Amino acid sequence: MEKVEQVDVRVKNYLESAGYEKWARVYATVDRGFVMTSNIAECINACLVEARELPVYDFLEEVRQMFARWNLKNHTSASHTFTRLCGKPQEMLVANEETSLRMKIVPSNNYVYSVHHEGRTYIVCLENKTCTCERFQLDEIPCSHAWAVLKKKHLDVGPYCSDMYKPSNLLDTYKIPITPLPDQNEWNVPGYINDDIVRPLKYKKLPGRPSKKYRDKAYIELYGKKSKNSCSTCGFKGHNRRSCRNGPRIV
Repeated sequence: MEKVEQVDVRVKNYLESAGYEKWARVYATVDRGFVMTSNIAECINACLVEARELPVYDFLEEVRQMFARWNLKNHTSASHTFTRLCGKPQEMLVANEETSLRMKIVPSNNYVYSVHHEGRTYIVCLENKTCTCERFQLDEIPCSHAWAVLKKKHLDVGPYCSDMYKPSNLLDTYKIPITPLPDQNEWNVPGYINDDIVRPLKYKKLPGRPSKKYRDKAYIELYGKKSKNSCSTCGFKGHNRRSCRNGPRIV
């Protein structure tokens, strides 16, 4: 926060007013990952700009083919991953191992160790997979202090890494293939669907994106028939008293 204040104090004030739990993983009330992701719908829309001009069936077939390509590509990538972890977690694991050199380890029991590094002392508990630096708990990957303990005890680092970072778990994510559809002539379509007539919309939708104040209104409220004004002089609808050419209504 001191570095942020040196750049712009307004940014520091904004981050403090927003609350640390919303942007700092250490203060988060739930477990958060270290990867920032965007809305997947926005990514899909960007890939389907041209396909949106197609008829409905051709559009859905284009979507199916795109997902099938993505699924196969990710499955192939996971099957060719021979490191202990995948992607960024593997890079973090290697970096933590390099940092773990020249640390002094003092055991307390079979699971708890104190690690001295750069004038500070950290307590590592292998049984609970924790370290007082809190990186072990947040990343679910052995931090440099835990790495030093594991190497001293000649233990495999694998059981102390989260399963969600492992290639086997990534393979399970993409193991179900997206099967192709048969030709339309081979479809078994029920008769009541085949005989159904799809009529055009009853109400015409206005072009463009609706303004914010209209987004939560029902469809019929926006595009249905509007009620006509009634004249306060004659009582008939379709005009007001200024343009009324009728006589006053008889009560």
